[in-house]
Amino acid sequence: MRWRTLLGSALLLVTASACGPAKVSPTDSLVTRASAADHLTIGIRFDAPGLSERTIDGRFVGFDVDVATFVASELGVPAKDITWRETTSATRETDLTSGAVDLVVATYSITDKRKDLVSFAGPYFTTGQDLLVRRTSADIAGPEALNGRRLCSVAGSTPAQQVKDKYAQAVQLVEYPRYSDCVTALLAGQIDAVTTDAVILAGYVARDPELLKIVGKPFSKENYGVGLRKGDTQGVAAVDDAIRKMISSGEWLRSLNANIGPSGYQLPPPPEVTAK
Repeated sequence: MRWRTLLGSALLLVTASACGPAKVSPTDSLVTRASAADHLTIGIRFDAPGLSERTIDGRFVGFDVDVATFVASELGVPAKDITWRETTSATRETDLTSGAVDLVVATYSITDKRKDLVSFAGPYFTTGQDLLVRRTSADIAGPEALNGRRLCSVAGSTPAQQVKDKYAQAVQLVEYPRYSDCVTALLAGQIDAVTTDAVILAGYVARDPELLKIVGKPFSKENYGVGLRKGDTQGVAAVDDAIRKMISSGEWLRSLNANIGPSGYQLPPPPEVTAK
Protein backbone atom coordinates (compact mmCIF):
# COMPACT_ATOMS: atom_id res chain seq x y z
CA MET A 1 0.00 0.00 0.00
CA ARG A 2 2.85 2.31 0.86
CA TRP A 3 4.39 2.00 -2.62
CA ARG A 4 1.08 3.05 -4.19
CA THR A 5 1.00 6.14 -1.98
CA LEU A 6 4.56 7.03 -2.90
CA LEU A 7 3.85 6.46 -6.60
CA GLY A 8 0.75 8.66 -6.39
CA SER A 9 2.73 11.43 -4.70
CA ALA A 10 5.44 11.22 -7.34
CA LEU A 11 2.89 11.44 -10.14
CA LEU A 12 1.28 14.43 -8.45
CA LEU A 13 4.62 16.22 -8.27
CA VAL A 14 5.35 15.50 -11.92
CA THR A 15 1.90 16.78 -12.93
CA ALA A 16 2.26 19.93 -10.81
CA SER A 17 5.69 20.58 -12.26
CA ALA A 18 4.40 20.14 -15.82
CA CYS A 19 1.49 22.50 -15.25
CA GLY A 20 3.42 25.13 -13.32
CA PRO A 21 5.00 28.21 -14.93
CA ALA A 22 8.28 27.63 -16.71
CA LYS A 23 11.31 29.22 -15.17
CA VAL A 24 12.87 31.98 -17.24
CA SER A 25 16.11 33.85 -16.84
CA PRO A 26 16.61 37.60 -17.28
CA THR A 27 19.18 36.66 -19.92
CA ASP A 28 16.61 34.77 -21.99
CA SER A 29 15.33 36.38 -25.17
CA LEU A 30 12.25 38.56 -24.95
CA VAL A 31 10.53 35.96 -27.13
CA THR A 32 11.30 33.18 -24.65
CA ARG A 33 10.23 35.24 -21.64
CA ALA A 34 6.95 36.29 -23.24
CA SER A 35 6.12 32.69 -24.23
CA ALA A 36 7.10 31.12 -20.92
CA ALA A 37 5.55 33.66 -18.56
CA ASP A 38 2.56 34.85 -20.64
CA HIS A 39 3.34 38.27 -19.20
CA LEU A 40 5.47 41.32 -19.98
CA THR A 41 6.55 44.35 -17.99
CA ILE A 42 6.84 47.33 -20.33
CA GLY A 43 8.47 50.65 -19.53
CA ILE A 44 6.58 53.72 -20.77
CA ARG A 45 6.18 57.35 -19.80
CA PHE A 46 3.21 58.17 -17.62
CA ASP A 47 3.01 61.88 -18.48
CA ALA A 48 3.36 62.33 -22.25
CA PRO A 49 -0.02 63.41 -23.69
CA GLY A 50 -0.81 61.70 -26.98
CA LEU A 51 2.07 59.26 -26.56
CA SER A 52 1.83 57.52 -23.20
CA GLU A 53 -0.19 58.85 -20.33
CA ARG A 54 -1.86 57.43 -17.25
CA THR A 55 -5.35 58.86 -17.00
CA ILE A 56 -7.12 59.88 -13.80
CA ASP A 57 -9.06 56.62 -13.82
CA GLY A 58 -5.87 54.56 -14.13
CA ARG A 59 -5.93 53.70 -17.84
CA PHE A 60 -2.86 53.96 -20.08
CA VAL A 61 -3.42 55.67 -23.43
CA GLY A 62 -1.41 57.03 -26.34
CA PHE A 63 0.53 56.07 -29.45
CA ASP A 64 3.46 54.50 -27.56
CA VAL A 65 0.98 52.49 -25.49
CA ASP A 66 -0.67 51.25 -28.68
CA VAL A 67 2.71 50.29 -30.17
CA ALA A 68 3.69 48.43 -27.00
CA THR A 69 0.32 46.66 -26.82
CA PHE A 70 0.53 45.60 -30.47
CA VAL A 71 4.08 44.27 -30.04
CA ALA A 72 3.10 42.35 -26.90
CA SER A 73 0.11 40.82 -28.70
CA GLU A 74 2.36 39.63 -31.53
CA LEU A 75 4.56 38.00 -28.88
CA GLY A 76 1.50 36.19 -27.49
CA VAL A 77 0.84 38.46 -24.50
CA PRO A 78 -2.61 40.13 -24.41
CA ALA A 79 -3.12 43.62 -23.03
CA LYS A 80 -4.55 42.31 -19.74
CA ASP A 81 -1.23 40.54 -19.03
CA ILE A 82 0.95 43.62 -19.43
CA THR A 83 2.34 45.40 -16.38
CA TRP A 84 3.03 49.05 -17.19
CA ARG A 85 6.02 50.54 -15.37
CA GLU A 86 6.99 54.20 -15.50
CA THR A 87 10.39 54.88 -17.03
CA THR A 88 12.12 58.23 -17.57
CA SER A 89 14.92 59.60 -19.72
CA ALA A 90 17.31 59.06 -16.81
CA THR A 91 16.29 55.45 -16.05
CA ARG A 92 15.55 53.74 -19.38
CA GLU A 93 18.91 51.98 -19.67
CA THR A 94 19.07 50.86 -16.05
CA ASP A 95 15.44 49.68 -16.18
CA LEU A 96 16.40 47.38 -19.05
CA THR A 97 19.80 46.20 -17.83
CA SER A 98 18.51 45.53 -14.30
CA GLY A 99 15.59 43.45 -15.55
CA ALA A 100 13.00 45.81 -14.07
CA VAL A 101 11.28 45.88 -17.49
CA ASP A 102 11.26 43.53 -20.47
CA LEU A 103 11.19 46.27 -23.08
CA VAL A 104 10.92 50.06 -23.27
CA VAL A 105 8.57 52.02 -25.55
CA ALA A 106 9.06 55.57 -24.33
CA THR A 107 10.03 58.11 -27.02
CA TYR A 108 13.42 56.35 -26.94
CA SER A 109 15.69 57.82 -29.62
CA ILE A 110 18.12 55.37 -31.19
CA THR A 111 21.71 56.59 -30.71
CA ASP A 112 25.12 54.94 -30.98
CA LYS A 113 25.86 55.76 -27.35
CA ARG A 114 22.70 54.01 -26.16
CA LYS A 115 23.46 51.02 -28.40
CA ASP A 116 26.51 50.39 -26.20
CA LEU A 117 24.10 49.53 -23.36
CA VAL A 118 20.90 48.22 -24.96
CA SER A 119 19.57 46.86 -28.24
CA PHE A 120 16.92 48.56 -30.36
CA ALA A 121 14.15 47.36 -32.63
CA GLY A 122 12.56 49.72 -35.10
CA PRO A 123 12.40 52.59 -35.60
CA TYR A 124 8.64 52.86 -35.25
CA PHE A 125 8.45 56.67 -35.53
CA THR A 126 10.57 59.59 -36.75
CA THR A 127 10.42 63.12 -35.40
CA GLY A 128 12.73 66.11 -34.77
CA GLN A 129 13.70 68.44 -31.96
CA ASP A 130 11.70 71.67 -31.63
CA LEU A 131 10.67 74.37 -29.15
CA LEU A 132 7.50 74.88 -27.12
CA VAL A 133 6.72 78.45 -26.02
CA ARG A 134 3.80 80.46 -24.69
CA ARG A 135 1.46 81.57 -27.45
CA THR A 136 2.18 85.18 -26.49
CA SER A 137 5.95 84.79 -27.11
CA ALA A 138 6.10 86.33 -30.57
CA ASP A 139 9.85 87.01 -30.36
CA ILE A 140 10.95 83.36 -30.15
CA ALA A 141 10.86 81.80 -33.59
CA GLY A 142 13.70 79.29 -33.29
CA PRO A 143 16.65 78.16 -31.16
CA GLU A 144 18.82 81.12 -32.20
CA ALA A 145 16.49 83.44 -30.28
CA LEU A 146 17.22 81.81 -26.91
CA ASN A 147 20.40 83.65 -25.90
CA GLY A 148 19.88 85.06 -22.43
CA ARG A 149 16.63 83.12 -22.00
CA ARG A 150 15.74 80.13 -19.85
CA LEU A 151 15.32 76.80 -21.66
CA CYS A 152 13.96 73.67 -19.98
CA SER A 153 14.42 69.99 -20.68
CA VAL A 154 14.54 66.86 -18.51
CA ALA A 155 17.40 65.22 -16.66
CA GLY A 156 18.99 62.43 -18.66
CA SER A 157 18.04 63.94 -22.01
CA THR A 158 20.26 65.86 -24.43
CA PRO A 159 18.11 68.38 -26.40
CA ALA A 160 18.77 71.46 -24.26
CA GLN A 161 22.54 70.99 -24.37
CA GLN A 162 22.34 70.63 -28.15
CA VAL A 163 20.63 74.01 -28.35
CA LYS A 164 23.37 75.56 -26.21
CA ASP A 165 26.17 73.95 -28.21
CA LYS A 166 24.82 74.67 -31.69
CA TYR A 167 22.50 77.68 -31.58
CA ALA A 168 22.54 79.82 -28.41
CA GLN A 169 25.66 79.64 -26.25
CA ALA A 170 24.25 82.19 -23.79
CA VAL A 171 21.03 80.27 -23.10
CA GLN A 172 20.32 79.38 -19.46
CA LEU A 173 19.57 75.65 -19.10
CA VAL A 174 17.00 74.44 -16.58
CA GLU A 175 16.30 70.77 -15.82
CA TYR A 176 13.25 69.11 -14.29
CA PRO A 177 12.50 65.41 -13.77
CA ARG A 178 9.58 65.41 -16.24
CA TYR A 179 8.46 67.35 -19.28
CA SER A 180 5.17 68.06 -17.54
CA ASP A 181 7.18 69.96 -14.89
CA CYS A 182 8.82 72.00 -17.66
CA VAL A 183 5.45 72.83 -19.16
CA THR A 184 4.06 73.89 -15.78
CA ALA A 185 7.06 76.18 -15.33
CA LEU A 186 6.56 77.56 -18.84
CA LEU A 187 2.91 78.40 -18.21
CA ALA A 188 3.90 80.05 -14.92
CA GLY A 189 6.44 82.27 -16.67
CA GLN A 190 9.41 80.73 -14.83
CA ILE A 191 11.11 79.66 -18.07
CA ASP A 192 10.90 80.87 -21.67
CA ALA A 193 10.85 77.66 -23.70
CA VAL A 194 10.84 73.87 -23.51
CA THR A 195 12.79 71.74 -25.93
CA THR A 196 12.43 68.09 -26.85
CA ASP A 197 11.01 66.14 -29.78
CA ALA A 198 8.23 67.92 -31.65
CA VAL A 199 5.77 65.05 -31.29
CA ILE A 200 6.13 65.16 -27.49
CA LEU A 201 5.55 68.92 -27.49
CA ALA A 202 2.53 68.49 -29.77
CA GLY A 203 0.74 66.57 -27.02
CA TYR A 204 0.97 69.56 -24.69
CA VAL A 205 -0.24 71.92 -27.43
CA ALA A 206 -3.27 69.66 -27.96
CA ARG A 207 -4.04 69.97 -24.26
CA ASP A 208 -3.66 73.79 -24.07
CA PRO A 209 -3.89 75.18 -27.65
CA GLU A 210 -4.90 78.66 -26.43
CA LEU A 211 -1.76 78.96 -24.29
CA LEU A 212 1.02 77.06 -26.06
CA LYS A 213 2.56 76.71 -29.51
CA ILE A 214 5.45 74.99 -31.28
CA VAL A 215 7.77 77.37 -33.12
CA GLY A 216 10.45 77.18 -35.72
CA LYS A 217 11.37 74.16 -37.76
CA PRO A 218 12.59 70.82 -36.37
CA PHE A 219 16.38 71.02 -36.07
CA SER A 220 17.32 67.37 -35.59
CA LYS A 221 16.16 63.90 -36.61
CA GLU A 222 15.10 61.45 -33.91
CA ASN A 223 14.27 57.81 -34.63
CA TYR A 224 12.21 56.19 -31.88
CA GLY A 225 13.06 52.58 -31.19
CA VAL A 226 11.87 49.85 -28.85
CA GLY A 227 14.55 49.20 -26.26
CA LEU A 228 15.51 45.61 -25.40
CA ARG A 229 18.31 44.04 -23.42
CA LYS A 230 21.71 44.19 -25.09
CA GLY A 231 22.35 41.36 -27.53
CA ASP A 232 18.79 40.04 -27.81
CA THR A 233 18.86 39.52 -31.57
CA GLN A 234 15.87 37.16 -31.52
CA GLY A 235 13.82 39.69 -29.61
CA VAL A 236 14.84 42.52 -31.94
CA ALA A 237 13.81 40.49 -35.00
CA ALA A 238 10.42 39.63 -33.47
CA VAL A 239 9.68 43.23 -32.48
CA ASP A 240 10.78 44.47 -35.91
CA ASP A 241 8.28 42.05 -37.49
CA ALA A 242 5.55 43.29 -35.15
CA ILE A 243 6.23 46.94 -36.03
CA ARG A 244 6.13 46.15 -39.75
CA LYS A 245 2.82 44.37 -39.28
CA MET A 246 1.37 47.29 -37.31
CA ILE A 247 2.32 49.62 -40.16
CA SER A 248 1.07 47.39 -42.98
CA SER A 249 -2.21 46.61 -41.21
CA GLY A 250 -3.12 50.29 -40.88
CA GLU A 251 -3.09 50.20 -37.06
CA TRP A 252 -0.01 52.44 -36.96
CA LEU A 253 -1.71 55.27 -38.82
CA ARG A 254 -5.03 54.76 -37.03
CA SER A 255 -3.32 55.16 -33.67
CA LEU A 256 -1.41 58.26 -34.77
CA ASN A 257 -4.54 59.91 -36.14
CA ALA A 258 -6.41 59.21 -32.90
CA ASN A 259 -3.67 60.23 -30.48
CA ILE A 260 -1.51 62.83 -32.23
CA GLY A 261 -3.75 64.08 -35.05
CA PRO A 262 -5.85 66.44 -32.88
CA SER A 263 -2.73 68.52 -32.07
CA GLY A 264 -2.31 69.54 -35.71
CA TYR A 265 1.17 68.00 -35.78
CA GLN A 266 2.07 66.94 -39.32
CA LEU A 267 2.32 63.16 -39.22
CA PRO A 268 5.41 61.68 -40.91
CA PRO A 269 5.32 58.70 -43.26
CA PRO A 270 5.99 55.29 -41.72
CA PRO A 271 9.70 54.72 -41.11
CA GLU A 272 11.76 51.96 -42.64
CA VAL A 273 12.30 49.40 -39.91
CA THR A 274 16.07 48.96 -39.97
CA ALA A 275 17.60 49.37 -36.47
CA LYS A 276 19.69 46.56 -35.05
